[in-house]
Amino acid sequence: MEKKYEFVKDDAKTWKGRTIRRIVAIRDFDDVKEGDLGGYIESESNLSQENTCWIYDDAAVLGDAKVRGNAKVRGNAVIYGCAKVYGSAEVYGDAKVYDDAEVFGGAVIYGRAKVYGGAEVYSGAKVYSRAKVYDNARVCGRAEVCGNAEVYGDAEVYGCVKVYDSTKVYGRAEVCGDAKVRGNAVISGGA
Repeated sequence: MEKKYEFVKDDAKTWKGRTIRRIVAIRDFDDVKEGDLGGYIESESNLSQENTCWIYDDAAVLGDAKVRGNAKVRGNAVIYGCAKVYGSAEVYGDAKVYDDAEVFGGAVIYGRAKVYGGAEVYSGAKVYSRAKVYDNARVCGRAEVCGNAEVYGDAEVYGCVKVYDSTKVYGRAEVCGDAKVRGNAVISGGA
């Protein structure tokens, strides 16, 4: 396997007590050119040397978190805990993916959105297919958001919920328990 990045000497910072170091591309791939600075990782186990996955800007991946496949992490996004971002997923803005959460397929997480599992669950939230989670929305617990579903605004999806198809959950809406929401459902919560 030919490496695609290495650590930049003398470019490190601390995030929640962990030292993360900036990466630099050492060969061309996808939209990344040799010499392009990437984001920050704690160790090489955080970002695969294979495929076209990349961490851009000031984004960070640390702990046991993994970025694989053709996934992109940009802006100030942070991936940590045991989270996984893979496939062609994108996480950007100030979004956070953590605990045991998984974001994959063509899913997109952005804004100040959070996708995570809870300490009391064995598997975290999953966002996949072409689903989007954005603004200040939260998806947590063992919830799944998939298909063309969107969760946005200040909405929360948690528990063992599954939101799929072309469902939209937004405003201050909460979807919880073991609900299954599908079709073209629209769930809106007031101020």
